[in-house]
Amino acid sequence: MEAVTKTPEREAFYKKIDGENLTALWTVMSDLITPEPKSACRPHLWKFDVIRDYMREAGKLITAKEAERRVLVLENPGLRGQSRITTSLYAGVQMVVPGDVAPAHRHSQSALRFVLEGKGAHTAVDGERTAMEPGDFIITPSMTWHDHSNETSEPMFWLDGLDIPLVQFFDCSFAEGSKEDQQKITKPAGDSFARYGHNLLPVDVKRSSKTSPIFSYPYAYTREALEKARTSQEWDACHGLKLKFSNPETGDFAMPTIGTFIQLLPKGFKTARYRATDATVFCPIEGKGRSRIGDAVFEWGPRDLFVVPSWQWVTHEADDDAVLFSFSDRPVQQKLDLFREDRGNA
Repeated sequence: MEAVTKTPEREAFYKKIDGENLTALWTVMSDLITPEPKSACRPHLWKFDVIRDYMREAGKLITAKEAERRVLVLENPGLRGQSRITTSLYAGVQMVVPGDVAPAHRHSQSALRFVLEGKGAHTAVDGERTAMEPGDFIITPSMTWHDHSNETSEPMFWLDGLDIPLVQFFDCSFAEGSKEDQQKITKPAGDSFARYGHNLLPVDVKRSSKTSPIFSYPYAYTREALEKARTSQEWDACHGLKLKFSNPETGDFAMPTIGTFIQLLPKGFKTARYRATDATVFCPIEGKGRSRIGDAVFEWGPRDLFVVPSWQWVTHEADDDAVLFSFSDRPVQQKLDLFREDRGNA
């Protein structure tokens, strides 16, 4: 687009219409409609060991009940002060120490939990309780009651991912607390997985939610699926072996606003260049390696977290067999026909 020159007459006109809350489109067009995605989101990596130390310090300063949720927010360095890891998504690391109860509440925002460290603490969602183990992916659908508790002897840590910025954008946030710290459990443990997790569906099921009816995807099953799939040796040049968590009723993403993925990179595997419009948060749960994002290289290990901004080239290289969990706003982009990807030289 050709640059618009400034003249005294034009500047006077802009100042005059500004008083009427008007702006000349031609003065802002190049910032509104860009030739490529242009984002303040920047690549960054957070070391889990550092986060863990700060979380333990926070545990001595504030209780889970006082804080509602004892969480350290992962703020993108290009979006500080906005509680965003990408322009559309929120992420944080939550800690629940022995004896803690993170009280029951519900809200419009959908949430995911990806367990990083610890074993045996519980989360309850809409009357069903599940134990949590590293690598488990757990969903809290919009406006469902949820609480967390830890009756073990060790602290639990997990990654929280929410669509808070999306909900803020649409001005449709609602939230509600419960009179009781913990909701009443009305279903046996594993109920949703037993009903929906084995390629079978209740014949007359009628659900209005677009979120998967499975709220806990155990890592043991996820890891088995990756190992079964690797026997075919059909490695994708850009992704290794990458699967999406799906809604068994529809085959769509497990969550309507957040796409969640798991991928296996075998030892020594180096991916081809890839970029996509969905800024993506990655969390290795196994293995070590590095990722080149644009011109920067980030060394990662288990439980570290890093973010790849929209439309920036990324490659991954695994020193050991590596398993990476990731999430993005891809479901929204695809529904709106906005998603685009580029596989480089693959």
